[in-house]
Amino acid sequence: MIHYRLPRPPWAVSRTWVALGLLLAGLASPARAVTAASDTIAVLFPDIGEPYRKVFTEMIDGVELQLGGKVRAIPVGATAGADVQASLRRQGARTVIALGRQGLKTAGALDGSFGIVVGGISALPEPERWRGISLAPDPVLLFSWLKTLVPGVRRVLVVHHPVHSQAIVRQAREAARGHGLELLAFEATDLAAAVRGYHAAFAMLDGRRDALWLPQDSVTVDDNTILPMVLRESWNRGVPLFSSSVLHVRKGVLFALYPDNVALGRDLAVLAQAALLPDETARPGLQPLRAVRVAFNTRTASHLGLDVDSHQHPFDAIFP
Repeated sequence: MIHYRLPRPPWAVSRTWVALGLLLAGLASPARAVTAASDTIAVLFPDIGEPYRKVFTEMIDGVELQLGGKVRAIPVGATAGADVQASLRRQGARTVIALGRQGLKTAGALDGSFGIVVGGISALPEPERWRGISLAPDPVLLFSWLKTLVPGVRRVLVVHHPVHSQAIVRQAREAARGHGLELLAFEATDLAAAVRGYHAAFAMLDGRRDALWLPQDSVTVDDNTILPMVLRESWNRGVPLFSSSVLHVRKGVLFALYPDNVALGRDLAVLAQAALLPDETARPGLQPLRAVRVAFNTRTASHLGLDVDSHQHPFDAIFP
């Protein structure tokens, strides 16, 4: 049974101040205020069925909550084309929030007159072209929770694709240093190399001071081959395992940070509002996800000998 509790996350305050800062900036400059208020922000999202559609509709709910109107949600399929651009122009949209791979593909076909903010993806095919928020949780938050739940941990091992996960691993190295952790990374470009990487990692893992991180990496975190092997080995060796998937926690991973879709939508709306400002010069690239929820497995914690009172921590989902 899953018990849900929705505490106000500590970083919610920072999002509020960011939004307030944007509002005050608009009030201080009448020209900016008129521009931002008169433009519709469009959201392009994949036209897919449930349960995946709900993820994107929750993000759209967050966008609407943040903007209080002037939002047009447009489902797009694989054949979306020039009609989307014409629709955006009719609706007065100058900024587009592109969700998921299909949303990004459709936005990429628009002319350069639209500002684009990207969400609902883990990595960018052209990092220098786009900006937005990743689905990959900020390593600062991941390692903060790791140190809270497993205070004795000193080293984190990860197997990752050198291209797909390059940005998040680079951020993780900086975050690890800030938490007094050593990050040991193994590169793997295909499934066979990933298996070898995990064998090498387990050969040197010490459950008293090490933990294993499963990043959002479709090559090195395969649910059919990799996950069962890693769950079995980490259980037998008493190694803490953490992830970015709530489904992994259901299967036995100690904890995971996963997206708070509504809060993520609000953060994307703040970026889209900023994109309407005439002198907005934000750098391209994906910000790591800070709008997260926390899932925790009490059975795994007990097996690892961890003394964690689930009633004193803001867990959003508790298994089993």
